[in-house]
Amino acid sequence: MTQPTHTHRESGGKYAELQQHQGTGPLEGQWLIIYEDLDKGIQSGTTQDDWMQNWRPLLIDDCPVCLGSGHDHIKGNKDRPCGHCYGLGKVRTDGEAATDMWELATVAADIITRQEHELRNLRRIAQNPAVQALLEQQRQHAIDESTARQEQEWRRGKGHGPHGQRHTGD
Repeated sequence: MTQPTHTHRESGGKYAELQQHQGTGPLEGQWLIIYEDLDKGIQSGTTQDDWMQNWRPLLIDDCPVCLGSGHDHIKGNKDRPCGHCYGLGKVRTDGEAATDMWELATVAADIITRQEHELRNLRRIAQNPAVQALLEQQRQHAIDESTARQEQEWRRGKGHGPHGQRHTGD
């Protein structure tokens, strides 16, 4: 049996990337990904952009039962945590489920460490002066657009004068 290599970001499931091909005809210049839906046994293809946006690779410490989602997909109840990884979506680095509280705490600590690292990276990016300038530019553009839109709505709107005319006070 083929092992899953990816899962869908929204709907989950087990997928195996089989091949990559250069597109021809109308798809000239694009890479195509051929994959197999292991749950349904169907092979299909998509563009590389769609593949990168909608599927994510399975990591070594992703839970083999829920594929990293942390939800109980076997019974179809997304409100219940996965019984294999206790809702964390991750297992030990050897791929096995935690057998006691200390191993579960180690898995949770690994998740927290990764999240802290990502948060530090995002904060470092956000403090970059070029990023700050771009954010300020975007904010000012949004304010200008909002003001212009409100004025246009006011000018198109019905006034309070005779026949709905707008008196501007000349």
